Amino acid sequence: MLCTALLLITGLIVLFAASYYNAQDKGSALSEVWSQLLGVAVGVCGMAVVLRLDYRLLKKPWVSGGLVGISVVLLILVAIPGIGRYVNGSRRWLVVGPITFQPSEMAKYAAIVFMARALSSGTRDVRKFFTRVVPLFAVPGLMFLLILMQPNLSTAGSILIVSVILVAMAGVRWRYLVMLGVGGACLGTFYALSEDYRRARLMSFTHPFDFLTNEGYQLSQSLMAFGSGGWFGMGLGKGRQKYAFLPYPESDFIFAVVGEDLGFVGCCGVLCLFCAFVFFGLRVAMRCRDRFGSLLAGGITAMIGVQCVMNVMVVTGMMPTTGLPLPFFSSGGTSIAIVLCAVAVLLSISRDVP
Repeated sequence: MLCTALLLITGLIVLFAASYYNAQDKGSALSEVWSQLLGVAVGVCGMAVVLRLDYRLLKKPWVSGGLVGISVVLLILVAIPGIGRYVNGSRRWLVVGPITFQPSEMAKYAAIVFMARALSSGTRDVRKFFTRVVPLFAVPGLMFLLILMQPNLSTAGSILIVSVILVAMAGVRWRYLVMLGVGGACLGTFYALSEDYRRARLMSFTHPFDFLTNEGYQLSQSLMAFGSGGWFGMGLGKGRQKYAFLPYPESDFIFAVVGEDLGFVGCCGVLCLFCAFVFFGLRVAMRCRDRFGSLLAGGITAMIGVQCVMNVMVVTGMMPTTGLPLPFFSSGGTSIAIVLCAVAVLLSISRDVP
């Protein structure tokens, strides 16, 4: 809970520093922060409800199956022109009145609940990899394909990565995990090279400053932000890259704002908070005597950790540029509300840990 509170408070402060300049076009420098606080309020209400329930309720077939079914239906609706909201070349959102909802955020945790329930079943022998484990990937695989259509490779990939982590936690042999890793790498390579714009983005990731005027612009501006920050940063809110140079400083590239404003030391501090969160989350997973609770805690922790690692790798040029929010920091009411509810499930599991 302490790690969550520190990440949330730090994220809101950094979000204001990253968004106040562009937010003035919406009428208020605090517009992004107010929107985020609304998501936090919904998430806190969700936490209050979740903490009153037994997490084992999620193990019931009608609950886990219902979450998967609702997620798949919403992802299909997003893909339908005229229903899914189309923004910046992607169709990822549903709009219901004043509420904008991103179904892929729900799908990530629905997949975790499904995999944790299936792998904890007493009749599921993980030693029979091809007959008892591989079929489980039908659900995260379907979500992967639906999210890929948006397109949103990073979120789709995070679902498969965490599913593999859960399979590893369940005790599948290493040679099968290597097979899954190689298969995933081949799939990702094929997808990256299958379209001209994806190949261009891949090339820009390796030499961003050679593509400064097109595909490499985002990463180049991000690296400039880190370079300007130095050891201790330019001061909170004093960085210049958010002045219409760095695209999406309040969302996908908010960690670059941390680097410019707070420097290398600030980046290390933020990463230490995430490391502490992952450490305590995995400790809950390892100490939980209930197999379902253990896998569920491990999956939730892994999803937040994987998102953090992938986001940081993108903004520092260690992997191709793709849109994936930094948990607790990036703007997005859907994301922060669902993350807080997931943390509540983790806290509920921790109550049964000796």
